[in-house]
Amino acid sequence: MSLPNFITAIRIIVTPIFVIMLMDQRFGMAIALFALAAVTDGLDGLLARVMKQKTTLGALLDPIADKLLLSSAYIVLGTLHILPRWLVVIVISRDVLIMLGVAMLFIFRGPIKLAPSHISKATTVAQIMTVSWALLNEYLSFPHLLKPLLVWGTAAVTIASGLHYLYMWMTLFNEGDR
Repeated sequence: MSLPNFITAIRIIVTPIFVIMLMDQRFGMAIALFALAAVTDGLDGLLARVMKQKTTLGALLDPIADKLLLSSAYIVLGTLHILPRWLVVIVISRDVLIMLGVAMLFIFRGPIKLAPSHISKATTVAQIMTVSWALLNEYLSFPHLLKPLLVWGTAAVTIASGLHYLYMWMTLFNEGDR
């Protein structure tokens, strides 16, 4: 296993421990684990490029690790009433939409390369910022002025990203009908 893939695997392994810390409301430890996961997310991609160790496995594992971590964080934070449940529904619905779209494209069109769009990357950043704020706020009690901005901004960019993926898939499916 390459070093970048090993680092991605660490993120996958850390996720259930992070979830347990969240459910037990041990926010200090949850923050540390979330920070570790965030560092590994940037590090695995950087090392894969620098060390010329990009692999098919890594291309599959990295987004799975991201979805697993963020989906778990949103579900638990929504269950604990730290983040609004409607935001959790939006975040999870987009992820399910992406997985269904990729599966349908694979079934009907075969293997295709899909690179994450700028809006998709912005969505990931917004979602990470919102989870980070929620964790830090539970640990340190920040002023609540930032919460509406993060929550509504994350909702908006997540919806925009989901719509962008729908448009992309409709375009790809329509190309196959010509």
